[in-house]
Amino acid sequence: MNSSEPAIVAENLAKSYRRAQAVVDVSLRVEAGEAVGVVGVNGAGKTTTVEMIAGLRVPDHGRIRVLGLDPRRDRAQLRQVLGVQLQQAYLHHALRVTELVDLYRSFYPDPRSTDELLDMVELTDQRRTRFEKLSGGQQQRLSIALAIAGRPRVVILDELTTGLDPKARRRMWGTVERLSSEGVTVLLVSHFMEEVERLCDRVAMLDAGRVVALDTPAALRTLARTATLDDAFVALTGRQLEEDAA
Repeated sequence: MNSSEPAIVAENLAKSYRRAQAVVDVSLRVEAGEAVGVVGVNGAGKTTTVEMIAGLRVPDHGRIRVLGLDPRRDRAQLRQVLGVQLQQAYLHHALRVTELVDLYRSFYPDPRSTDELLDMVELTDQRRTRFEKLSGGQQQRLSIALAIAGRPRVVILDELTTGLDPKARRRMWGTVERLSSEGVTVLLVSHFMEEVERLCDRVAMLDAGRVVALDTPAALRTLARTATLDDAFVALTGRQLEEDAA
């Protein structure tokens, strides 16, 4: 991919489930090395949008390119350069943490070391623990380690810190900041407004399956003439974001 080309291009995406339209018309462009947040209330279409970009769902119509690759047609190539962390991890419960990490590392030609990955998500002390014995927050952190095992050029993080306590949440923010400093493109779905304000260069606000605003956090605050990005979302959409209680 030419360095001047965007890392992610999504044009006029739409997706329906029976009679319900999850995504009506979403267009998004993420530049190489940029971190873009995606925010909205439950049911706004955030997860469906990023799952279509990752190739996990087929859009009813629209065009997607990630590093110039079609997520469906070029799936094998895309797996080598795209890391994805979903809200729920579907992993073998009987495998130990190191076994899962080593399995994922085997998929890539130049993966990060097991020790580095466990250190990045602070699971070194749980390296011999079976997946089923991990807490929900630890399982979430492991899924992040697996998403970045292959040194991806683009990562999609869906509810990165859901279920984490404030201390663990901030440690994960440090991991994302490290990825950004390495030039990795980040697409981050979040309900936590402080998170996107800290980590993201721009924020896409989704409401009812559409992008209602897309700009820097500072510009969106100014647009809505409010002090916080959370207030800006309310001003633009009339809705209050649900916030993780942790």
